Amino acid sequence: MKATPMKETREKPKLTLADRVYHSLFSRISNGEYPVNQKLPSENTLANEFGVSRPVLRMALEKLRTEGVIYSRQGAGNFVRAASSNPVGFARVETLADVQRCYEFRITIETAATRYAADRRGSASLAEIKDALDLMRVATGSQEHREDADFTFHLAITKAANNQYYEAAVRALREHIHVGMKLHGQSLMTDGAKALERVLEEHTNIYEAIRDQRAEDAEALMRAHLEYSRDRLFGIGLLDLRMKD
Repeated sequence: MKATPMKETREKPKLTLADRVYHSLFSRISNGEYPVNQKLPSENTLANEFGVSRPVLRMALEKLRTEGVIYSRQGAGNFVRAASSNPVGFARVETLADVQRCYEFRITIETAATRYAADRRGSASLAEIKDALDLMRVATGSQEHREDADFTFHLAITKAANNQYYEAAVRALREHIHVGMKLHGQSLMTDGAKALERVLEEHTNIYEAIRDQRAEDAEALMRAHLEYSRDRLFGIGLLDLRMKD
C-alpha cells in the first residue's frame, strides 16, 4: 500500500548559510580550483571570505567530509580527497567517447536507483532532493547552470534509494559526471533560457514522481532526462563505440 503523497509547499528556497558555503566550496573543488590533495585555505580565511562565522563554516566543511570530498589531517587542516581514495575506482575521463560511456553507465544505474527512491524515500531524503532542486531553480532564474546543485540532486536520489551501492557508485563517478555536466551546461547556456527551463522542468518532474511514489514514472523520467542530456551534448549523433577488429 502506497503512502499518501507529501504535499509540496510553494515557498521560496530556504538555504542556510552553511548550505551556501558548502555548495560554493563543492563547486570550487569540482571545477579544479582546489586540486586533489591541495590544502584548503584556513578556516579563518574561508570564514572571512564568505562572511560567515567559523561554526557556520565548520558545518559546511563537515558536510564535505561526510560526503568524502575532503579529509582532515590533525593539526594540518583540510585537504581535497583524491578520487583514487574512493573504494570504487574508475579510469579518468580523457575523450568524448569516455563522456558517452559515462552517460551509458549512469542511465543503467540511475534509472534503477530512481525507481527504488520513489518506493523507499523518507521525508529527510525527499527534502534533500528538493533542496538541490531549489538551488537549480534559483540558478535557472538567474540564467545560470549549477553543476554542483545538479550533481547533488542526482546523488540525493541514490541516497533516497537506500542502497549504498548506488550511492557509492555515483560518488566514485563525481569527477566523471562533472565533466559531462559542465559540457552539458555550456551547451545549455549557448541555447538560451528556454533550454535551461526545459532541464529544470525535467528535474522537477523527476522530483514530483519520487515525492508521489510513482516508481515507474520516476524511472522513465530519469531515463528520458539522461538520454536528453546526452543527446543535447552530442548533437548530431552519438559516437560509434563498437570495438574494431
